[in-house]
Amino acid sequence: MSVAAHLAPTTAAPRSAAPVLVGRGLRRSFGETTALAGVDLAITPGEAVAAVGPSGSGKSTLLHCLAGIEPPDGGEVRLGDERIDHLGESARTAIRRRRFGFVFQSGHLLPELPADENVALPLLLEGHPRRRAVAEARRWFGPLGLAGLEGRRPGELSGGQAQRVTIARALVTAPSVVFADEPTAALDRSTGHEVVALLIEAARTSGAGLLIVTHDPEVAAACDRTVVLRDGAVVGASGGAA
Repeated sequence: MSVAAHLAPTTAAPRSAAPVLVGRGLRRSFGETTALAGVDLAITPGEAVAAVGPSGSGKSTLLHCLAGIEPPDGGEVRLGDERIDHLGESARTAIRRRRFGFVFQSGHLLPELPADENVALPLLLEGHPRRRAVAEARRWFGPLGLAGLEGRRPGELSGGQAQRVTIARALVTAPSVVFADEPTAALDRSTGHEVVALLIEAARTSGAGLLIVTHDPEVAAACDRTVVLRDGAVVGASGGAA
C-alpha cells in the first residue's frame, strides 16, 4: 500500500500556490570563491524540487542557506511570512529542529538506538513524552516499508532500510520543508530510486516542500521541477518557474 494510502487520512495537506520557503538574491562566498551569485528559489507545499549541476556549482551551499545551516552573505530567506536568514544560530537551530527535516547521503543515525527511537529523536529533543514520540515514529514504519524493523539498530539495517529510517525521522515532526542532499549517493541505483520515490511521495502526502540536491538525472526527473546551477547561478529550469 502506498504512503498516501497509509497517511492521507491524518496528515495529507493540500497543494498551495503560496510558497512555503523563498530565497531571494542569495549570495555566498568562501574567500575569493563565489558559491552563490544571486540565486532565487521558491518552494511550495507538497512540491519536490531538484537542484542539479556539476560539483562546485553551489547546490549544497544553496541548500545550506535555505535550511539555515549557514547564513547567506546577501539576499534573504523567508519561511512563510518569517525572514530567517538574519536570525542567530540558536534561533536557526530551533527552526531546523521544528520546521525542517533532513536526509543526507549518510543518514547520521545513532548506532546505539533502535530504529524507532532514531526516528523519534527529534520529538524527544523537543520534550515530547517518550511513549508518545515512539508511537508517532512507528506510524511511519509501515508506509515506508519498514514494518517489523522498529527494534533493529542501524548496523542491522541495509543501506536502503537505513535511508528509509532517515526519511521517517525527517518527516516525524511534520516539517514545512524537507532537505535531501545526495540521498542516493551511498545506494545502488535501484534501491536509490526506490528510496527517492518514497521520499517524494511521503513529503507530498504530508504537505512538506522538498528540495533534493542530486547528480542523478533520473532522481531529478522524478521531481516536479528542476533547477540547474552553474558557477553559483541558476542557468536553467524545467517543470515550472524557478
